Amino acid sequence: QVQLVESGGGLVQAGGSLRLSCAASRRIFSINLMGWYRQAPGKQRELVASITSGGYTNYLGSVKGRFTIYRDVAKNTVYLQMNSLKSEDTGVYYCNADFTDWGQGTQVTVSS
Repeated sequence: QVQLVESGGGLVQAGGSLRLSCAASRRIFSINLMGWYRQAPGKQRELVASITSGGYTNYLGSVKGRFTIYRDVAKNTVYLQMNSLKSEDTGVYYCNADFTDWGQGTQVTVSS
Protein backbone atom coordinates (compact mmCIF):
# COMPACT_ATOMS: atom_id res chain seq x y z
CA GLN A 1 0.00 0.00 0.00
CA VAL A 2 1.14 3.51 -0.75
CA GLN A 3 -0.17 6.89 0.35
CA LEU A 4 -0.46 9.49 -2.39
CA VAL A 5 -0.80 13.25 -1.95
CA GLU A 6 -1.69 15.45 -4.90
CA SER A 7 -1.11 19.17 -5.17
CA GLY A 8 -0.91 21.90 -7.76
CA GLY A 9 -4.50 22.28 -8.85
CA GLY A 10 -6.22 25.62 -9.17
CA LEU A 11 -8.09 28.03 -11.39
CA VAL A 12 -6.52 28.95 -14.71
CA GLN A 13 -7.68 30.61 -17.90
CA ALA A 14 -7.99 28.64 -21.10
CA GLY A 15 -4.61 28.40 -22.79
CA GLY A 16 -2.78 28.47 -19.48
CA SER A 17 -0.68 25.87 -17.72
CA LEU A 18 -0.60 23.99 -14.45
CA ARG A 19 1.69 21.38 -12.99
CA LEU A 20 0.25 18.73 -10.72
CA SER A 21 2.38 16.80 -8.26
CA CYS A 22 1.78 13.41 -6.68
CA ALA A 23 4.02 12.59 -3.75
CA ALA A 24 4.22 8.92 -2.82
CA SER A 25 4.98 7.47 0.60
CA ARG A 26 7.38 4.90 -0.80
CA ARG A 27 9.84 4.54 -3.65
CA ILE A 28 8.01 4.97 -6.93
CA PHE A 29 10.40 2.77 -8.92
CA SER A 30 8.80 -0.14 -7.05
CA ILE A 31 5.36 0.83 -8.37
CA ASN A 32 4.56 -0.83 -11.69
CA LEU A 33 2.20 1.81 -12.98
CA MET A 34 1.32 5.29 -11.83
CA GLY A 35 -1.46 7.24 -13.43
CA TRP A 36 -3.30 10.51 -13.40
CA TYR A 37 -7.07 10.27 -13.66
CA ARG A 38 -9.67 12.99 -13.80
CA GLN A 39 -13.35 13.17 -13.08
CA ALA A 40 -15.55 15.93 -14.42
CA PRO A 41 -18.95 16.66 -12.84
CA GLY A 42 -21.48 14.07 -13.92
CA LYS A 43 -18.89 12.01 -15.79
CA GLN A 44 -16.95 8.87 -15.10
CA ARG A 45 -13.38 8.95 -13.96
CA GLU A 46 -10.98 8.59 -16.89
CA LEU A 47 -7.29 7.85 -17.24
CA VAL A 48 -5.45 10.90 -18.51
CA ALA A 49 -1.83 9.75 -18.44
CA SER A 50 0.26 6.92 -17.04
CA ILE A 51 3.88 6.01 -16.58
CA THR A 52 5.34 2.57 -15.97
CA SER A 53 8.24 1.65 -13.73
CA GLY A 54 10.29 1.45 -16.91
CA GLY A 55 9.39 4.99 -17.85
CA TYR A 56 6.95 4.25 -20.65
CA THR A 57 4.15 6.77 -20.93
CA ASN A 58 0.65 6.69 -22.31
CA TYR A 59 -1.92 9.45 -22.81
CA LEU A 60 -5.59 9.99 -23.39
CA GLY A 61 -6.02 11.05 -26.99
CA SER A 62 -7.48 14.44 -26.17
CA VAL A 63 -4.45 15.47 -24.09
CA LYS A 64 -1.65 14.19 -26.32
CA GLY A 65 0.77 16.94 -27.17
CA ARG A 66 -0.52 19.13 -24.33
CA PHE A 67 0.09 17.06 -21.19
CA THR A 68 3.30 15.41 -20.07
CA ILE A 69 3.68 12.88 -17.27
CA TYR A 70 7.10 12.46 -15.74
CA ARG A 71 8.68 11.48 -12.46
CA ASP A 72 11.43 12.39 -10.06
CA VAL A 73 12.53 9.12 -8.50
CA ALA A 74 14.70 10.84 -5.90
CA LYS A 75 11.65 12.76 -4.64
CA ASN A 76 9.21 9.85 -5.08
CA THR A 77 7.00 12.22 -7.01
CA VAL A 78 5.11 11.98 -10.28
CA TYR A 79 4.14 15.13 -12.12
CA LEU A 80 1.59 16.06 -14.73
CA GLN A 81 2.52 19.14 -16.73
CA MET A 82 -0.59 20.50 -18.39
CA ASN A 83 -0.27 23.10 -21.13
CA SER A 84 -2.77 24.74 -23.47
CA LEU A 85 -5.53 23.96 -21.03
CA LYS A 86 -9.12 23.86 -22.25
CA SER A 87 -12.40 24.17 -20.41
CA GLU A 88 -13.01 20.46 -20.97
CA ASP A 89 -9.93 19.69 -18.87
CA THR A 90 -11.83 20.87 -15.80
CA GLY A 91 -12.26 18.25 -13.11
CA VAL A 92 -10.81 16.64 -10.04
CA TYR A 93 -7.47 15.04 -10.82
CA TYR A 94 -6.44 11.93 -8.92
CA CYS A 95 -3.16 10.11 -8.68
CA ASN A 96 -3.20 6.33 -8.70
CA ALA A 97 -0.68 3.58 -8.02
CA ASP A 98 -1.06 0.13 -9.54
CA PHE A 99 -4.83 0.55 -9.88
CA THR A 100 -5.29 0.18 -6.14
CA ASP A 101 -4.19 3.24 -4.20
CA TRP A 102 -5.67 6.70 -4.72
CA GLY A 103 -4.86 10.19 -3.59
CA GLN A 104 -7.46 12.62 -2.31
CA GLY A 105 -7.63 14.55 -5.57
CA THR A 106 -6.91 18.12 -6.59
CA GLN A 107 -9.36 20.42 -8.37
CA VAL A 108 -8.48 21.89 -11.74
CA THR A 109 -10.79 24.54 -13.14
CA VAL A 110 -10.21 26.04 -16.56
CA SER A 111 -12.20 29.15 -17.34
CA SER A 112 -13.03 29.99 -20.94
